[in-house]
Amino acid sequence: MNYIGSKYSLLDFIHRTISDVTGFKSGDDYVFADLFAGTGVVGASYRQEGCKVISNDIQYYSYVINKYLIEGSGNIDESLVSSLNLLENIDGFIFENYCAGSGSGRNYFTDSNGKKCDAIRIEIEKLFSQNLISEETYFGLLAGLLNSIDKYANTASVYGAFLKHIKKSAQKQFKLELLPKIQGPKGKVYNEDINKLITRIRGDVLYLDPPYNTRQYCSNYHVLETIARYDYPELKGKTGLRETNGQKSKYCSKRTLKNEFENLIANANFRYIFLSYNNEGLMNVDAIKNIMSRYGTYRCFTQSYRRFKADKDKNRNILKKETTEYLHCLIREE
Repeated sequence: MNYIGSKYSLLDFIHRTISDVTGFKSGDDYVFADLFAGTGVVGASYRQEGCKVISNDIQYYSYVINKYLIEGSGNIDESLVSSLNLLENIDGFIFENYCAGSGSGRNYFTDSNGKKCDAIRIEIEKLFSQNLISEETYFGLLAGLLNSIDKYANTASVYGAFLKHIKKSAQKQFKLELLPKIQGPKGKVYNEDINKLITRIRGDVLYLDPPYNTRQYCSNYHVLETIARYDYPELKGKTGLRETNGQKSKYCSKRTLKNEFENLIANANFRYIFLSYNNEGLMNVDAIKNIMSRYGTYRCFTQSYRRFKADKDKNRNILKKETTEYLHCLIREE
């Protein structure tokens, strides 16, 4: 998934740095926590290395994806996926609210793809409610649906707005596909406020990848949230936003950010803490260093990388093609 802040292209840098600092290597048995998990690329990569992963995100669509990547075994019958792809289209909530043909005025998906998404989503819920599939299969199918439908979205990468005309990739016929199977120890996934969760968990390595700026994920991915929940929410405005107050991150506000971050570090029961943050974030390097240094030995590593594609929007004045990723490190005293 093309996701804001995705660390897919930085995985080598993250793994190499964490290994160099901690001495941990692939195959070692330790607890790795990924508590702003997003689409789970970091946590899943550590599960593959043999870690027991604790995953968390305040967004429910992220929780669904990580339930499969971190807790799932990947044993889903492909014939079930085939049968879901053969379902007749349904005029459901997605078509009625996010497709132009319904008269909604919104153009997130073609009419056909919106109806197919409805049919598959409704059937997955029906199968689970009738105990015809396990909870693991339920989340596996739902994670596959979220990841798959995103490839056919008529947007410029995020759901803050839709395109007026259907782009080529969105014109293709939607097909449900499962996410890759992740081998490794079964972890634990949460859907909570990180500052509350941190007081109840412990481990060896804590990896933090909070939002860097004021853009809220609940607004940028609200359509995926609705598909994940399928809770028939009241939608508002041109883009069809759902109510998001309970999911707004305090890490997206300069007013609350520093207090939240220090509270998180103070309560973290982990020997090693790593924070991914770029050079354009709401907190500068000195502010992060000052906070983390109060709790142990501080170090910092950097890596340049290409900017997220949505920033190429012609309506935004972006001067630089690259940004610098900082991986801040705190080693607590034993």
